[in-house]
Amino acid sequence: MSKLNNALVQFFVFIHQLISNLITNPNYSYGIAIILVTLIIKLVLLPLNIKSIRSSVRMNEIQPETKKIQEKYKNDPQKSQQEVMKLYKERGINPLGGCLPILIQWPILIALYYVFNNISGINGVSFLWVKDLAKPDVVLAVLAGATQYYASLLMAPPGDSPQAKQTSTMNISMSLFMIFISWRLKSALVLYWVISNVIQMGQTILTKKLEERHKALNA
Repeated sequence: MSKLNNALVQFFVFIHQLISNLITNPNYSYGIAIILVTLIIKLVLLPLNIKSIRSSVRMNEIQPETKKIQEKYKNDPQKSQQEVMKLYKERGINPLGGCLPILIQWPILIALYYVFNNISGINGVSFLWVKDLAKPDVVLAVLAGATQYYASLLMAPPGDSPQAKQTSTMNISMSLFMIFISWRLKSALVLYWVISNVIQMGQTILTKKLEERHKALNA
């Protein structure tokens, strides 16, 4: 983990130096550097993220079929599991695909926490409405929770099934949790998370549209 932390510190410093050569005002250069670093990280994770979104979309689409299998073999959980996995394989779905990007995001978030705690240059630096990137900001904290909720909502299963209701409850809980912790974190890190969520929403909307077009062409 220390290697990732040090690598991200060096990477962020490098990006900021490039930007500060063009924009000397630190009140702009640091904020833009955070946005650019976020874009680069999301770009690196893009192939994995697209696979994850496609897998989640397809899992949502086959929910009625999955439910039928579970009802058919409700007295034989092992057979039910086998048939569901068979269905996933036929449709090219990886049931764990949606978890991997989330698991990767957390080490990056923790590493960036280290980055912004070890870069003293952000102390006293303002950006947009944020007065100090090294201190918490209420508006950013709320935006972190809101963007987290809508990013998750786009991936939620449709309808009012028990799974959909459970997912909705989890989304709300996660969003409130993000507001709670963001209220105590440096704004620099929360800004990264908000931008990351906004990009995630765009990727999800675009990928879902491409999936719909692909489905229509092969119908």
